Amino acid sequence: MDLVSLALALRREAAATNERRALVIAGERERGYDLLESVLDALSVGITETTLVGPDDRLRCEQVEQTGADELLGTTRELLVLDAHADLQPNALGMVVGAVDGGGLLVLLTPPLEEWPDRRGRFSESMAVPPASLADVTGRFVGRVAETLRAHRGIAIVDADSETIVDDGLVEPAPLQLRTSEPATPLERRASTESPMRFPTAAYEACLTGDQADAVAAMESLFEPDRAVVLEANRGRGKSSAAGIAAGCFALEGSDVLVTAPAARNATELFARTREIIDSLEREQPDSEPAVDATRDGLDVRTSAGGRVRFRDPDAAVRTIRTGGECSDRAAALDPDIVIVDEAAALPVSTLEGFLETDRVAFATTIHGYEGAGRGFSVRFRDRLEEASHEVVNRSMTDPIRYAAGDPLEVWSFRALGLDARPPVAPLVDDATPDRARYRALEPSALLADESLLREAFGLLVQAHYRTEPNDLARLLDAPNLTARALTVEGHVVSVALLASEGGLARETRAEMYEGGRVRGNLLPDVLASQLRDEDAGEPSGLRVVRIATHHAARSRGLGSALLERIREEFGEEVDWLGTAFGATPGLLEFWGDNGFGAVHVSTTKNAASGEHSTFMLAPTSERGRELADRHAARFIRRLPAFVSDSLADVDPDVIRAVLRTVDASPSLALSDHEWRVVAGAAYGPGRFDVDPGPFREVVCRGLVGDSTPTDLAAADERLLVARVLQGRAWESVAELLEYHSAGQCRRALGDALVPLVEAYGTDPALEVRDRFS
Repeated sequence: MDLVSLALALRREAAATNERRALVIAGERERGYDLLESVLDALSVGITETTLVGPDDRLRCEQVEQTGADELLGTTRELLVLDAHADLQPNALGMVVGAVDGGGLLVLLTPPLEEWPDRRGRFSESMAVPPASLADVTGRFVGRVAETLRAHRGIAIVDADSETIVDDGLVEPAPLQLRTSEPATPLERRASTESPMRFPTAAYEACLTGDQADAVAAMESLFEPDRAVVLEANRGRGKSSAAGIAAGCFALEGSDVLVTAPAARNATELFARTREIIDSLEREQPDSEPAVDATRDGLDVRTSAGGRVRFRDPDAAVRTIRTGGECSDRAAALDPDIVIVDEAAALPVSTLEGFLETDRVAFATTIHGYEGAGRGFSVRFRDRLEEASHEVVNRSMTDPIRYAAGDPLEVWSFRALGLDARPPVAPLVDDATPDRARYRALEPSALLADESLLREAFGLLVQAHYRTEPNDLARLLDAPNLTARALTVEGHVVSVALLASEGGLARETRAEMYEGGRVRGNLLPDVLASQLRDEDAGEPSGLRVVRIATHHAARSRGLGSALLERIREEFGEEVDWLGTAFGATPGLLEFWGDNGFGAVHVSTTKNAASGEHSTFMLAPTSERGRELADRHAARFIRRLPAFVSDSLADVDPDVIRAVLRTVDASPSLALSDHEWRVVAGAAYGPGRFDVDPGPFREVVCRGLVGDSTPTDLAAADERLLVARVLQGRAWESVAELLEYHSAGQCRRALGDALVPLVEAYGTDPALEVRDRFS
């Protein structure tokens, strides 16, 4: 069998089984393209169904670079070619595999497989973090990809240089078993349930699987108020289509449906199904008008009944919901009856929370995202959803639609890229405690030798952060600046930390960073040098905790803290500091503060992934580290009163309180006698905060920083002091936020909240004012 015959056989087998197949053409690049041309001529796949993902426009079809592979999300192709000679971006590989349709073929152009792990491309260069060089970056991830290509079914390998078929990849599936009876159709499946059908039968006739019919049926619950629906599935299961069918049905009833997703292109499939169901049903009504697309991109569909389905980006959608349609942005102003959030796992948790302010909402979310959606939705947002007032309906979709169950390429890509990595099942770690746990290094060689260990460790990292992606698996295996540590119980990972070496930079590199140059992989030194103007910040060496996670079945037992303590014991004499940076929430700040980390900065803008302001924290382990931490803690406190009232004015007061608790510094109080009288006058007499906020901010900072807060200052008082005094919010806004009956009551409460601070820090002039009004 020659290469062309093999390619034809792979396509026939893929079409007959509605699966995908892969063809690896390994060898010299130009020879690979010559052979590929002959394959393309024989396959007769249309140009519009073919895409080349690579650096050059070498074929007569669509071409995108690997860095632009996200353009393929939500689309399908019969033939996809990935040129991996010069580079292999792990995320791009996942996106490419996900875009191959059932019956389609993936072609990989690679160097000889035995040589491929020794090649270094653009992605490898991104891991050459100073002071390491490209020579320090390994090729373990590519070696893993090559090994899995050889091992998995449905993947043919051809040596381009010798034109030898190494493995034909043909599965030769057994004939389909004869069925004694036909399975129920989606409509029959829906009709067999006890609940009455509220959508038209055409909605269920449009479903392709029973799973999809169940998902559409779950959406019917949104006819009732205070409902939330969650559709969870791997890619290719039809969750967006199910949401689109439901959206069309609601619009046909006259409802106004708002659809949102990370980007408009993510909603293309949903709107396609929406238009189809509306068109098919309105054609049956003789007096109705056809569905109208009110926008060029087709993301605003209206029905003759007055219903509408339209797209808004997430931020505009949340603003609209929170203002009840009274939005200053006229283009975004609407008051939807129902909200549908597609690709919910790719949105920040803080954004998702905004959608809970509407009483009928659906979330469609990918479990294993090729683009690295991660598990922020299932791990962090799920808790908040359960606490909301909505009755939640959950549906999981497992039946693939675009290709058959057990598809070889899905099985291969999930293993190679860690897309299905999961922590150990809960019963295995139910009795995990720090004293039973073993501390161990997770060396890349050990991870590659133990697939179970790799899956458990990476699975925990995926759950810890909603941006863990295939690129991160490659970095874990290859990056010279990264290392991992874990606690295990009876061999199972219960807590894991990913650590990055930072600092220890040469003078020239520190100068480059100070002058605005981009120095990869040194997040904390970069922020301290470029933003906070400390050129020497990159000289001490440190270890940043990039991510830390504990198994959900073993949380609140001190395992995370025990892991940090063991890391400190192991590395404390090798580095000057431990550090971390993360999207600030009160719980996380408390955890890090309890483990000896102190805040030195809060970002002025929200993190695009978490939707939260990032907090940067240090825990010194040497004298040099102590000097660095003390220097920046003192500077942080000095700038904090003005900083909080500007860049952080809209942050949750509880976050500000938690940040201040962790700061390892004692701000001085240099108030004049007159300023103390002003503060004491507002606490005990008729004085007013508004006439001179400056002295009040200094006093409040002193009272809330560190662990020296007066014991008789209640949490509610602290929130009031943060919101009005530090953030400078208007009285009416503070009263609404903190649920005071009126602005007047809020003013009186502020005076009461100031009393413990004056008692604790006030000088004689302040105490004289107290005595006068007591």
